Order: sequence, then C-alpha cells, then structure tokens
Amino acid sequence: MIPKPISEGAIDFMRVFKNAWFRKFARKENISDAALCEAVARIEAGLIDADLGAGLMKQRVARPGAGKSGGYRTVLAFRTATRAVFIFGFAKSALANIDDDEERALKALAKQVLGFADAELGRLIVAGKFEEVLCDGEDAA
Repeated sequence: MIPKPISEGAIDFMRVFKNAWFRKFARKENISDAALCEAVARIEAGLIDADLGAGLMKQRVARPGAGKSGGYRTVLAFRTATRAVFIFGFAKSALANIDDDEERALKALAKQVLGFADAELGRLIVAGKFEEVLCDGEDAA
C-alpha cells in the first residue's frame, strides 16, 4: 500500500506517526490508533503528563478495558500543531520510568524525527520505518 502523498508545503494540521519499534509495541500490547490519537489530543489541549523538554513528551495511554494509571507510558516527539511521532512505550508494570541515559537518547531521536522534511518522512513511510496514524477517520489507501 502506498501512502497518500505528503505535501511539500507548510503543514497546517497535526500529523501523527509511529516508528517501526513503536508500531510493534502497540500491536503486541493491543494499543489502538484511536488511543494514540486521544493521547495527542490531550497534549494539544494542554493536558500533558510530562514535558521532558527538547520536543519530548511522555503521555499515559490506558490498557484496553482499564484505566491510564496502570496502563502504558508512551514517549513521543512532539511539535505543536505540526507533528507527533510515537517513538517508545512501556507498560508501567514492566518499567517504572526511563533513566537519564534513555531520556538523552530519546531526546536525540526526537530532534532527528522532528527535523525530517515531509519528503523524507514520505520515504520513511514507504520504507516501512514510519507509519502514519490517521486520526480523522480517513482511509490510508
């Protein structure tokens, strides 16, 4: 499946992505795209669980059929009204938090993915390294 072309012009709406690692994690843990879209919407509304700086956010996502407190922690690269990229996640029961070295590495990754031009993102989508999360109900085909 070839994704929709990515505009070369300015982005005037939030686009949400997940990298290949996070896609596998979300599939394994049964985290829906709707839950990811809801997490981004909460950030956009100012309901941020943790702003780690350098474009890195940590946001809770509920386990299917349960609440957020014992659910998952997602880490995403975020640029207001432009782009959100889910890059890491963990079950709260499996890991209490990320350590300082992991945070530094994730900040470096956030800087990289937020710096990608739309054309580069398009190539990464075609290569299977990123997947766009459609939050408006549109079909990806």
